[in-house]
Amino acid sequence: MGNTAVLYRMETDDHICPYGLKSRDLLKRKGFEVEDHKLITREETDLFKKEHSVETTPQTYIDGARIGGYDALRQHFGMDSKEKDEDDTSYEPVIAVFAVCFLMAFASGWALGSGLDVIRTVELFIAYSMCVLAILKLRDLYSFSNQFVTYDLLAQRVVRYAYVYPFAEAFAGIGMIAGVLALPVALTALSIGTIGAVSVFKAVYVDKRELKCACVGGSSNVPLGFVSLTENLMMIGMGIWMLI
Repeated sequence: MGNTAVLYRMETDDHICPYGLKSRDLLKRKGFEVEDHKLITREETDLFKKEHSVETTPQTYIDGARIGGYDALRQHFGMDSKEKDEDDTSYEPVIAVFAVCFLMAFASGWALGSGLDVIRTVELFIAYSMCVLAILKLRDLYSFSNQFVTYDLLAQRVVRYAYVYPFAEAFAGIGMIAGVLALPVALTALSIGTIGAVSVFKAVYVDKRELKCACVGGSSNVPLGFVSLTENLMMIGMGIWMLI
């Protein structure tokens, strides 16, 4: 029989605390028998917090000692905190997009019988990446525009360009996948890629500004820099490739 932990977590008809479920799961994975106490109403939750002099739930107790919430429980087991500051920067969104798009490109080539066609895989990888990045921007066009205008040189002069950009990126990506409208698709990719590359280079490497990139949407914490420049250089390269 393993050790026993006592867990108090909120689970009402209209809200199930995710950290309560994660705390229970972590305790079980660490070999604990969990006494799972559900706080099924807001009033019961407030009463628990008042009686135990705590500000939040869930709360875990081991050997009679209060450990705290999910983050404190992870620290108790010597694990890194999973709580992230909203201002922390991260490349995770971009890595996820590029990794999945590369696998999609490889899978598409395989399904179409072209196998390990490196050139076609690269073409599809860039096209899929552009489409997915455009979707993320279009998900919240207002937030994207607010972030984009802080560094894009054309958008600073013509604000409406910030609203056009995601549609242009999607148009170019879809055209590349379909292999149609080669000239307008190539010119679109070349234009927005060049403007973007110059804007990022000036903001990051000349003006030395620390900005967040709008490449995966306006709410992201991806730092403006090498990744953003790479996105634009890929569009430039693809545009030139289509022209020749």
